[in-house]
Amino acid sequence: MTRVLYTFLLRLLSPLLLAWMGLRARRVGGQWEILGPKRFGYYRRTSPFGKAPIWVHAVSLGETRAAQPLIQALLSQGHTVLLTHLTYTGRAEGARVFAEAVAQGQLVQQWLPYDFPGACRRFIAHYQPSVAVIVEREVWPNLMHAAVQAKLPVLLVSARFSERSLRQSLRLGSIMHAAYSSFTAIYAQSLADAQRLEQAGGHAVRVAGNFKFDVQLPQDLVDHGCTCAQELGRKVVLIASTREGEEALFLPEIQRQVQREHQLGLEAHRRTLFYIVPRHPQRFDAVHQLLVNTGLVVCRRSALKNVGGEGCRSALDVLREADVLLGDSLGEMPWYVAQAQVVIMGGSFEPFGGHNFIEACALGKVVILGPHVRNFEQAVHDAVQAQAILRAPNAKAALRQALLLMESRSDHAHLSQAARYWVQKHQGSVQRVVAGINEQLIHNEK
Repeated sequence: MTRVLYTFLLRLLSPLLLAWMGLRARRVGGQWEILGPKRFGYYRRTSPFGKAPIWVHAVSLGETRAAQPLIQALLSQGHTVLLTHLTYTGRAEGARVFAEAVAQGQLVQQWLPYDFPGACRRFIAHYQPSVAVIVEREVWPNLMHAAVQAKLPVLLVSARFSERSLRQSLRLGSIMHAAYSSFTAIYAQSLADAQRLEQAGGHAVRVAGNFKFDVQLPQDLVDHGCTCAQELGRKVVLIASTREGEEALFLPEIQRQVQREHQLGLEAHRRTLFYIVPRHPQRFDAVHQLLVNTGLVVCRRSALKNVGGEGCRSALDVLREADVLLGDSLGEMPWYVAQAQVVIMGGSFEPFGGHNFIEACALGKVVILGPHVRNFEQAVHDAVQAQAILRAPNAKAALRQALLLMESRSDHAHLSQAARYWVQKHQGSVQRVVAGINEQLIHNEK
């Protein structure tokens, strides 16, 4: 496929694509501005930057979280940053994490324009970035062509590229080969990713590692979670970032465990508490109803915040009697993880490709993943080899494994220590990429 044909098809199908975006926005909620002028590269005001910014693109929630340590490193060096997104969830997370930099004008958020030639040219001409940094895998042919025409260096960082992505790229032919060959440099997560990216057309490809190993979790949330866990005194299993249909897979085994502990006459503080945290906020109410229908004693994190004020102790009184806590809050995953003895990572028990489990490993948590992990294949393989995580074939097996591990202190301690060491061993990706960005900035000045 040529770029001319691609652009023709994009224009032809754009009403359907925009309608799909509209449906997604309605389902997720938030201000998407799908037909807003900025989505098409039109801006009423001049660029807010006094000097050329470093442009970082993080398409959605996962990429925004992954880019956090990179952006923080750039900000700490005094750089100004233009942070773009394609989804509202990514933009909301960026606004939350970098609120201080946004308030100070050091970081500006913007929508990535749709991949029309004119929109891409106008976007680059308006902001005139010094260098572009694309996180993980977001590659758009017209955007890359506009960058080449503007002589803008573009880096693909923390890049992951599966066999499936390679096959799709090769099927599209010259258009994607030209796009990947347009990158000034590519920093891959693993050797396998690097080899596939070279096959796709990339050059100056090097292995730098995965940004997710360098994420610094908010210490206040971690400390608060640890304090709550100590005062609560219950065993906690966290089922994190669940997707559609996954909660129902775990509920029968949760019900059996709750019934078993009641039959044994265990006091409330000795019973297992289950935390279920859906990945997407638009599902909070539906998951709550699903949990209530089981007859379990359910409380919501949002309700806990209003029990006797914001203090931790007032919430603990409710938690001591609950069977399940529904994590219906945003930005608090470190708080949930810090309280758990075992973390079962959602998104991996139905074919969603898995979610980031590295943060839980960094806190020394025992982590169990399901069978669907295509988004983290190399990391999962390495972690299993290092005995840092466990795999389970289904939700029932994962939950039973978690319950057994909480009864075996030696096995739990071994896995916890291995998880911490595995994360520490893989850190440093951000430093390598920041060095590459600074080298490019120096080259630009010559």
